Formats: sequence, structure tokens, C-alpha cells
Amino acid sequence: MTLSNGTPLSCMATTEPVTGIDSHAHVFVSGLPLAPGRRYAPAYEATLDDYRAMLASLGLSHGVLVQPSFLGSDNGYLLSCLDAHPGQLRGIVVVDPARDAAQFEAWHTRGVVGVRANLIGKAAPDFGDAAWSACLERMAALNWHLEVQIEAARLPAIAPALLASGVRIVVDHFGRLDPALGIRDPGFASLLSLGATRQVWVKVSGAYRVSADRHDPACALALAASAWPALVREFGVGRLVWGTDWPHTQFEDVQNARLTREMLESVAQQPEQLHAVLVDTPAALFQFR
Repeated sequence: MTLSNGTPLSCMATTEPVTGIDSHAHVFVSGLPLAPGRRYAPAYEATLDDYRAMLASLGLSHGVLVQPSFLGSDNGYLLSCLDAHPGQLRGIVVVDPARDAAQFEAWHTRGVVGVRANLIGKAAPDFGDAAWSACLERMAALNWHLEVQIEAARLPAIAPALLASGVRIVVDHFGRLDPALGIRDPGFASLLSLGATRQVWVKVSGAYRVSADRHDPACALALAASAWPALVREFGVGRLVWGTDWPHTQFEDVQNARLTREMLESVAQQPEQLHAVLVDTPAALFQFR
């Protein structure tokens, strides 16, 4: 398959050996324009050089940069990072569907492979309206995915329209379970039911954002361990990817990338599972191969 300009979709395939892929991280520096109405903005920098050093320290070869919500739909810095290391990095952008869809093919050649919709505390858009329908159709043609961060209880409200669009769906951070309920959250059962569609992937990342004591690493590990068997049963490791969630915004004092890697190794104890989640599945989903 090729883009309308004749560029093969496979043009982004990395030439570097894939030893491990971090599927969820953010980079930012001081002075970038901040989104109006943002809930939070960090008072420090998470530079591309720091991120790449972190990858190397964990023996990871590749990474996926996700546009931070506090930067809104100005993806300029993320795109510049992709341009700097095109073989190593992929990007997930935030878009205005009515404005940005025309840029998708150009962005694709720069390493963009998906769009993020962070709906925590926000009303969900109408994914069936004309702007989003056209946007999702173009995404599907590029084998992009829509990365959704939404409270687990709200997932059933948006899933039908997204599934009908044919686009790949990636659900952030263990489905954003209610921390007070953990896997007893009815939304977790809703998430699990989507495994049979083979159209949905789940990021086993940011467990500390959905654990009972969000600032106790042991609680995050317990949450991950309780969710893992059900996720593997319903999705299989061919639909699970892992991310550091670096630089762990709002949890910097209790989390680091090595802890998140150790969490994965604690729950994915079978070597073939670990390899699938670290290498095979993300390499295919994020178009490294």
C-alpha cells in the first residue's frame, strides 16, 4: 500500500535492531505554547536527549512519543523530535479533526502513527460526526490508531462508533480503572469485552495512575498483577503494549522508568510474553516494521 503521493507505507521501517520499545512517553521543554484550559503543566523540562538516555539505560532501542495534553494540538515540538531521530521514534499527535486531517499523510512520512484523544474529565466528542468520520477514515487508510484515555466506566459510550469506523483503537493506562475499585470496576469488564473485536489494543502503562494508593509503587504493582491475567486471556499479548509513561507527570517523586520496567517483568514472567509486549506487538502497531 502507498500514500497518495506514491510513498510506500513501509517507508518508515527502522533499520536498527529492535531490542525493546517504550510505547508511551512525553517530551517537552520550557517556552512551548500551552493549551488554554489545561489542567496541569510541569515546571521542568523532559528533553529529547534525556529521554533517549533513559531508553539506553533500560536497554530499549525505540520509543513512541505521545503529545502531552498541556500542549494541546500544537504538535510542532513532537514533530521536530521525530525529524531528529526518524528511525528510533514514532509519534502520537493531538488534532483538531476539522483542521488537521489534510496533514496526516505528510505527518505519516515524518513518523506519526496515531492520534490521541485524552478525554479524562472532558466530554467525549461525537466520533460519528462528519469531521471525525473523515478523520478516522484517513487514519484507517494509514494504519494509524486512535489512542483513547478515558475513564473505564465511559468506554462503552464511545466504543461502538469507533469500532464502526474501522480504525484501530488503543486504550491508555490499563483502561483508566477507578482506583477505588481496581479490576472490580465494571468498566474493566467492558474493556475486556472488546478483546474479541481484535480491533483494540491496551497499554499496560501508568498503573500508578489507577492504583488504590497512587503514590505507593507496591500498590501500582498489585494493580498490574491483578489485571494482567485477564488482559492476556481476552486480548492476548498480540494486543498488549507497555510504556514507561516517562517522565511520570505528577508522580515524579515516587516513580521512575526502571520501576515501570520492573513492573512489566514481574507480571509478564514468561519470556515469550515479555518479548511480545516489548518488541513484536509494538513494532507492528507503531509501524517500526
